[in-house]
Amino acid sequence: MDPSRAAELTNLIQRLDAEIKIDLELLAQVDQALTHLSTGRARNLERLEFLGDAVLRLAATEFIDRHHADLAVGACSNLRAQLVSDRWLADVGAGLAIDQHLLLGRHAQGDRSAQSRLRADATEALIGALYTALGDFEAIHRWLTPHWRATAQAMLATPHQFNGKTALQEWSQGQGLGLPDYATEECSNQHGDPERFTCRVSIQERELAEAKGRSRKEAEQNAAAAALQALEGSDAPQTSQ
Repeated sequence: MDPSRAAELTNLIQRLDAEIKIDLELLAQVDQALTHLSTGRARNLERLEFLGDAVLRLAATEFIDRHHADLAVGACSNLRAQLVSDRWLADVGAGLAIDQHLLLGRHAQGDRSAQSRLRADATEALIGALYTALGDFEAIHRWLTPHWRATAQAMLATPHQFNGKTALQEWSQGQGLGLPDYATEECSNQHGDPERFTCRVSIQERELAEAKGRSRKEAEQNAAAAALQALEGSDAPQTSQ
């Protein structure tokens, strides 16, 4: 490996966890995790991303079991979904400025709409690289626990911001209004476009909010969260009229 690349990756690893003992095997794994498929290189992030997905889910489950043992199983599932989401991964990657270390092919370099997806994939692959090189979860927990704590605290304080569809459904059914209706359309076919889908949510034919997202699911969640915010600022029971 080029000495300048080795120094760059060493600095990155130290920033995510100063306790990690850095050796050539770890540097090689991290370099692979930060090499995108678009480069055409045989050693790329694909398999490490696949492994990182499984490692992340198990590590997040351990975090919940250690720090939120009082939560019901359903609430644990909802929390874990946030702690392993693409948006969460992209935020963690952004905090590391992972874009600056990611090797991309020409096509991927020009696709600005895919930046969030690239950050998420690289962060997940980096998790897989650490597990492969170190053989345990401890460094992963040291790195990710502060991020998990912040997300868990925010989600438990304002759950509708993270699982708006469930919260809106519970509210509407509690008011005897039936289920919310979501009308979602695809506005572009560009993968990773944060405004690829637009969703309008209504209850009893009264439109409450509109929002966009990278996927149908994200657009619907965003629309539900926006609807709840609108309802909080109005006389919500009047929706039935």
